[in-house]
Amino acid sequence: MTNSYGSIAEFYDLVARQQSASSGQVLARLVRLLPESAAPLVEIGAGTGRVTRTLLAARSDLSVLAYEPSSQMRAILTSRMWAAPDARRRVTVLPDSAPGLELPPRILAAVIFGVAGHLDSSQRQELFGKLAERLLPGGFIAVELMGSVKPLAPTRTLSEQVGDLTYEWWISGTPIDEDTMHFANAWRVLHQGKVIREVIDEHRWQVLDAEQLAAESGLRVREEIRQDDAARVVVLQA
Repeated sequence: MTNSYGSIAEFYDLVARQQSASSGQVLARLVRLLPESAAPLVEIGAGTGRVTRTLLAARSDLSVLAYEPSSQMRAILTSRMWAAPDARRRVTVLPDSAPGLELPPRILAAVIFGVAGHLDSSQRQELFGKLAERLLPGGFIAVELMGSVKPLAPTRTLSEQVGDLTYEWWISGTPIDEDTMHFANAWRVLHQGKVIREVIDEHRWQVLDAEQLAAESGLRVREEIRQDDAARVVVLQA
């Protein structure tokens, strides 16, 4: 996973707020069912830390290793954790990129949101292998899956007012093959209805399903939780 999110770090929280709102209850329920342990939960692709805060709120005894390879995103993540004394004590922020993570000997669980589709199959297998061999009994790996393979015309998916400016997120998508999409994101900043700045971000994303994750990880699908029409969470367990 590369540092591809750096160019849009300033806008990311607008999207992360939606993500953490839709996934928060799902993650909170899963985390509360974990056994008590001093081993950490691993969050891969922690972004700006909104999901991290959800994890912390779910369990007061939970420690988190938050991996984020983008230095721009990590700056926001670290600042957010530093600003909260409880988070500062319980969250360790690391720059490692999947699948090449330096992991502790044992982990309580792993959360992989907004990441799996950026990796190819061999990278996911390497990552799942590292996680599975360290996973404590009763632990899980929660993977967020997103998207479908179909053309997407340019669509405004978000519009937010901040001060005198309006921030818009536009997204379009084109199928590359039977399971891969090319997405183009346009972040537009408007003043009085006029675009004064635009940032373009493009990436490939592999659309996955629960069966493929099970095959690549060698784990069983404990449950699959649909968040909305575009996203779902697959919970893997030994």
